[in-house]
Amino acid sequence: MIENLSIVAAFMIGLLGSTHCIGMCGGIVGALTMGLPETTRQSPLKLLPYLLTYNTGRLISYSLAGLIVGLLSYTLSDFFQIGQFPVGGIIGGLFMVALGIYIGGWLQTLSWLEKIGTIFWRKIEPLGRRFLPVKSPSQALGLGLLWGWLPCGMVYSTLAWAATSGSAINTALLMLAFGAGTLPMLLLMGGFAEKLQRFTRHKWTRSIAGILLIAFGVLILTKALSGGHMHMG
Repeated sequence: MIENLSIVAAFMIGLLGSTHCIGMCGGIVGALTMGLPETTRQSPLKLLPYLLTYNTGRLISYSLAGLIVGLLSYTLSDFFQIGQFPVGGIIGGLFMVALGIYIGGWLQTLSWLEKIGTIFWRKIEPLGRRFLPVKSPSQALGLGLLWGWLPCGMVYSTLAWAATSGSAINTALLMLAFGAGTLPMLLLMGGFAEKLQRFTRHKWTRSIAGILLIAFGVLILTKALSGGHMHMG
């Protein structure tokens, strides 16, 4: 079974990385809320079902991506172990360090990965437009299911790390925990978009998040290079 510490780590990656989510998903959440009647937008209780269903769809997509990548990783498990060094763990650690640098705003270390994801995204983006303007929670769910596949270096980096967990189910659970970590920021964004954008774009906010993610990546690398494992319990 997966370690509780790994679930907490996945949640924290999502929470720290959600400073990046505002830029990537903020426009979508804004489009979702702005398409609703004014009475709904101005009432947190009326707006909440739309935000919850949208984000539920997004988390389902992350979990499905985790399941797919986990199955692929399990199939190639012999390749990801060379001698005593788990290559998958090394790759996951490097991606986590790259994510920290990216979130910190120091280098666009993952932009190339997002460009690759754009090839797939172009195929499904037109489907998402069918759910706009959102007029019901079910439409918000459909929008979230599709927009969960939006090219995102943070998601890809977390997938690379989660894939070293040892099974497809574990990878899916870690991606679910990661998605849950992004929820607070994106749920709050529905009503505090402008204030949150100022906070998340602040140099110190991004720097602290980036440093913590880099430290976690170094920890993963240290475990991998010493022949240890981050997930298996």
